[in-house]
Amino acid sequence: FSPQNLDDDTVSGLNWITENNVQHSLSQTTKTTRKPYCGYTQQILSKREQVEQESLLAAIQWPKPPDGKIAFAQSTDPTHSDFVIVKPSRFFKVGEQLEVLVRMKDFQGKPKQYGGDYLQARIHSPGLKAGAAGRIVDCHNGLYKVFFTLLWPGEVKVSVSLVHPSEAIQVLLRLREERPDRVYFKSSFKSGRYSETTECNVCLPGGVPVCNFTDLYTGEPWFCYKPRKLSCASRISHAKGGYLKGLLTQEESLFFQSDVNIKRPILSSGPDSVIVKPKAFTDSSSMDRAEDPTVSPSGYYYEDQWRSRTHWIHNFNKSDDITECLQGKVIHLFGDSTIRQWFEYLTAFVPDLVEFNLGSPKNVGPFMSVDLKHNILLKFRCHGPPIRFSTVFSSELRYIANELNSIVGGRNTVIAITIWSHFSTFPVEVYIRRLRNIRRAIVQLLDRSPKTVIVIRTANVQELGPEVSLFNSDWYSFQLDSVMRKMFSGIAVHFVDAWEMSVAHYLPHNLHPNEIIVKNQIDAFLSYVCPLQT
Repeated sequence: FSPQNLDDDTVSGLNWITENNVQHSLSQTTKTTRKPYCGYTQQILSKREQVEQESLLAAIQWPKPPDGKIAFAQSTDPTHSDFVIVKPSRFFKVGEQLEVLVRMKDFQGKPKQYGGDYLQARIHSPGLKAGAAGRIVDCHNGLYKVFFTLLWPGEVKVSVSLVHPSEAIQVLLRLREERPDRVYFKSSFKSGRYSETTECNVCLPGGVPVCNFTDLYTGEPWFCYKPRKLSCASRISHAKGGYLKGLLTQEESLFFQSDVNIKRPILSSGPDSVIVKPKAFTDSSSMDRAEDPTVSPSGYYYEDQWRSRTHWIHNFNKSDDITECLQGKVIHLFGDSTIRQWFEYLTAFVPDLVEFNLGSPKNVGPFMSVDLKHNILLKFRCHGPPIRFSTVFSSELRYIANELNSIVGGRNTVIAITIWSHFSTFPVEVYIRRLRNIRRAIVQLLDRSPKTVIVIRTANVQELGPEVSLFNSDWYSFQLDSVMRKMFSGIAVHFVDAWEMSVAHYLPHNLHPNEIIVKNQIDAFLSYVCPLQT
């Protein structure tokens, strides 16, 4: 198999999505023109895959503002908007629901008549270092309901923020469909002393010869422009190329202003806290629930410790506890830099776990730590392209699904996976295909070795500015995370809810959460590996 040069005929007329143009059949609006430039044949989906994809895309459909351009003055203004606690002075008990009504207004103070704003909300008690995320319901008329489960006694404060107005979400949608090239990649090709660098992506505009690096096993597409003098086989590395500038019109850029309408607090027009009384009796049934990645909230912080509502979390405060848990095990960490944080945390925290220098590029990997005394092997490897790391050697560019296929598995094998952030600039079908391949490999692995422990780390929220929002907005992450939770529910994997753990915490949002949050993720992770014998 040699990567072919695709001629123009092969390239023209193909397009990002499946044969039925799913995206369009779902949306009532006019077709978004998807650039027909994919240099790979359209995904051939089985009936079942087709149905699943349609239902996933339908589930993340986002409400649209009325047709026509909305002027900035008529867009959502967090400062004019407010929220009220429903019956704030009533007598609340632990375990009960708290309801909050959010009322959106524009910059002229007029109530909004339609939904589609993206909000985040949490309840918290700063003195107790307690916090939990809320569930938001869009009423499609400018009103939003937020539901919180009260999980600890004391004074509980409500915080709501507007992440993006609905008008900004429309821009993010347009960019996702029309500008999947807004993050671009590059590869170096080398033979002897001569080298060339060309641009790469999941899709490349046609008319120019390309190297087809589509994976033979998973069918994951990847292309680079063909070097002028070198062969496609001479590719030595992959790296991020850069981010396109000038993506927005003047008017659109007004919807992305840091101190105006990106992650701004919405204040209460009345009390913003309630007093919660303890329960009269302890209720042990709350833990019997099966693990469901869509339970909301999945847990809460209390005294800076994450307590899951679906499984007991044991705190691994001493490095010896971790050593005892992992003794005799091989731990594979697959994904992006947010799971590399797990590798770094464990290697730093456990004295006998020593990093073995593989000579890998810093921050890229692969990485490996070894504890010879207790027979522990910890490995990190990044997921396959698209990945905005620089520089990954071609021989280390591997897809998670293929790696899983080469793992024997068993009760001493632990696998943790996270994959989300680097897919935010592409149409969702690209992500669905990747998860489908990973899921197939997981199902096969669990079939041959059912005792293998497999944990999925969800996405998390991050700090957003006008630039970052166009490439990595929490809204993109939220959409992908919803897809991931649906696709992996019903198979024997466990979840570490990094999303809620980052929303519910008092620290500022960060793509790479602070160490205390990472510690809580690790505690949740290890509690699956070594459940308390009850």
